[in-house]
This record gives sequence, C-alpha cells and structure tokens, in this order.
Amino acid sequence: MKKTTFALAAAALIAAGASANAQTPARTSTLDAVKGRGVLTCGVNTALPGFSSPNSQGVWQGLDVDMCKAIAAAVFGDATKTKYVPTTSQQRFVALQSGEIDVLTRNATQTLLRDTTLGLHMAGVNFYDGQGFIVKRSMNVTSAKQLDGATICVQPGTTTELNLADYFRSNKMKFTPVVIERLEENIAAYQAGRCDVYTTDASGLASVRSNLQVPADHVILPERVSKEPLGPMVRKGDDQWFAIVKWTLTAMIEAEEYGVTQANVDEMLKSTNPGIQRMLGVTPGFGKALGLDEKWAYNVIKQVGNYADSYERNVGPKTPIGLERGVNDLWTKGGLMYALPLR
Repeated sequence: MKKTTFALAAAALIAAGASANAQTPARTSTLDAVKGRGVLTCGVNTALPGFSSPNSQGVWQGLDVDMCKAIAAAVFGDATKTKYVPTTSQQRFVALQSGEIDVLTRNATQTLLRDTTLGLHMAGVNFYDGQGFIVKRSMNVTSAKQLDGATICVQPGTTTELNLADYFRSNKMKFTPVVIERLEENIAAYQAGRCDVYTTDASGLASVRSNLQVPADHVILPERVSKEPLGPMVRKGDDQWFAIVKWTLTAMIEAEEYGVTQANVDEMLKSTNPGIQRMLGVTPGFGKALGLDEKWAYNVIKQVGNYADSYERNVGPKTPIGLERGVNDLWTKGGLMYALPLR
C-alpha cells in the first residue's frame, strides 16, 4: 500500500513539473542571444587609458577592451563584432545583472560579498593589482603614513572606498573623503586642489598620471594597501557562457606560456606539441566542448594576441602607462599568471 501511494505521489510530482516546464519558456542562453544579435556587448570603464578608453578617432582600446575583443573572436571568429558600454563604479554591476551588457570587462575586483550577493561570477583574473595613492610632488610626501589629516578623492561603491577607511583606521590616522562617482570628475577635483590625494588601484593611478598635464609633477606613493584581483564578470546561471569567457582568458595566458603569439600563430599550426595542437584546434574536440568553432582559440590569438601581446601593447613599459609585468608576469618568471590546463 505504501509503495503504491509513493508511486502515485511521484507520478503527480513529475506531471506537475512537466506542466510547469510546458508553461515556462526556456531562457535563451547568453551565447544564443549574442549570436542572434550579431554583436558582443561589453561593459567597460568610462575612460581609463591602457585598460579601456576611446582614442582620438573614437575607437576603444586597452587591456580590458582586448578581453572583450578576444571573447568576440572566440564566439564569432571576428574580434570587431563588439559594442562597448561605458559604466561607472556604481552602474557596472547593475548593467550586467539587467542584461544591458553580456560581460563586464572592466576593472572589477573579486570579493566574497560580490561573489555571493550580486548573482555574478568572476571568470578569472586578467590583472593583479593593489590600491595606492597619488599626490602632487610639491607636497613632499614619500609615504602613505604621512597622509594623516589629508583630504582624499575616492569613487563610491568600490573596494577602494572600503580599503581607504580600513587603512586609515588600522594606522590610527584621520582623513576627509571627497566622494565623486565619475573617474573624470575625481581627476579634475584632484588637479584643482579639492583633495590632496587621489586613491584607486595602482594601475589606475599610472593611467591617470599619464594623462595629467605634467606627469612628473605627481608621485605614486610606494604603499599598496590591498589586493585587487581584477577580471571579467558574467551572470550566474549560464555555465556555458561562464566557461567561454573563462577559457578565452586562459587561452591567452596559455598561448604566452607556449610562445604562441599573434605574429607566429600560423606557423605554430605546424607544431607537434600536443598542447599547442589542442589549443589551436589541430586536435579537435575542445571547441565543441564550449559550443564554439574548433578554431576559437586560434582566432583569439590571431586577431587579438596572447596575454603578453595585449599587456605590452596597452600598459607595458614602452607605453605611456609604463607598467612592468611584476606579479602579472607568468608563474615561470616569478609572476601569478598561470594558465589552467587546456586539455
């Protein structure tokens, strides 16, 4: 009797589930939506040279822009099928949550609360950073420990704002915050003397300084008061899209590990290295696993480059940003960049 009752109850549940599924249309995957639209929409910073900013012709460029182009190359085989949506620190997550953008390729830090409360996933780290401070050289300040009583410009809704408060509290110092949302307005306030100091990620400080009228008149203090692992973010609930973004970044790092560059990728198609053959689609199956063409990673490297190509072109020592690789070098060279096994 009990078995019969259980069987009837189970059948009723299955029927109810089938009915509900019949009434609720399947949600379109991000990949299908992007392909149907014919363009990848990426959220970027409003203007952060070296990472995401339009040039004099209005063409977006930078390390984070390259991340967007790389995803487009993987999906479409065409890195130009991109649209860039400038976002502020407070708008960025809402833009992704609402579906206004497909992926956030903007300097955004992975934290526990963001990972657990926003409904978003970080799909890897494309830049390891840390928060710092920039001051005018005329202040004769050489350390952040000398900033007691300073007025400091900072963007709201950021880890920067929280780290700033933590640092001053832990060092028993006081400061007066000047909270301004837009990056450009923060920089203008700093230059006009509304604040003594501007604080953000050290890479952002290098970017900001490169655009000031006399960069040499400004000093980035040596302290790094936080860890800021920056990387692309996607919505939770779409594992395929998460995997595509994650493995696109991995392919750029792994290509550098193998010495496969934008300049030599065609020659590398002849390589007998099994790892290179898998990455470039000579050995099939890996594109299919992602729902992409087998040449997905080849297209990324051919059209955008490996991680080093992108880094050196946008923020490296020969650019106005002038950043050494440091912790963003490969793990084999003392850095933190380590590709997951693409196999």
